[in-house]
Amino acid sequence: MIDSQQSQVLIAARDISKDFAERKVLQNVSLELTPGKAVTLIGPNGAGKTTLVRILLGLLQPDAGRIERRSDLRIGYMPQRLALQATLPLTVDRFLKLANKRQGSSIAATLQLLNIEHLAAQQMISISGGELQRVLLARALLQEPQLLVLDEPAQGVDLNGQAELYQLIGRIRAERGCAVLMISHDLQLVMSTTDEVICLNHHVCCHGEPEQVSTDPAFLDLFGPNLSPGLALYTHHHNHEHDIAGEVKPPES
Repeated sequence: MIDSQQSQVLIAARDISKDFAERKVLQNVSLELTPGKAVTLIGPNGAGKTTLVRILLGLLQPDAGRIERRSDLRIGYMPQRLALQATLPLTVDRFLKLANKRQGSSIAATLQLLNIEHLAAQQMISISGGELQRVLLARALLQEPQLLVLDEPAQGVDLNGQAELYQLIGRIRAERGCAVLMISHDLQLVMSTTDEVICLNHHVCCHGEPEQVSTDPAFLDLFGPNLSPGLALYTHHHNHEHDIAGEVKPPES
């Protein structure tokens, strides 16, 4: 545990490794989050991003390394997806009450913050993908988190909706001072407000501040000239190559 009186670190991963069926999923991965800091994990599918988050949340145990967290740490977690039975009668308001056991006033204020107060009485199975993502974000925020963990928060949201959602997350971080750890499956698409980008492909390939390239022709060609400037392209530099299994190739002699 981290002493909250002597350290600003909320949670830290120290040299985390994890194998599944003799396949190395994570190798010596480290990261550290402090109040107000935003870190985005990017990398290909199967790179270990969700596994690392599950270890940070205490849902999985690492094979090597350790997790250090503040004893009083409050975490709000927004999963990548939510599976609901189509026949389950469950309104948005009831879903949030079951998940958080908060007073109705707190739920109403959070729904208003996310501009989805009109969804309170709607059935969970009837709302759109973008609306569901905001409901899941509301559920995470009701924990009054010091750390907000978001697993692909723009999953199933169109491009303009993604820009709006990322801007909203940035505003929440600025207003509440919480740390944010976000996963993206896209190596090119990260928030311009991210403080640090960690490229993960079983190990940390590279990390640092995202470069601002909103006027780059390749960015405009990919995202369109009318996209709100909430996203940036991260220029990906490697000093090594991967083989087909994701392992680092030995240097050529």
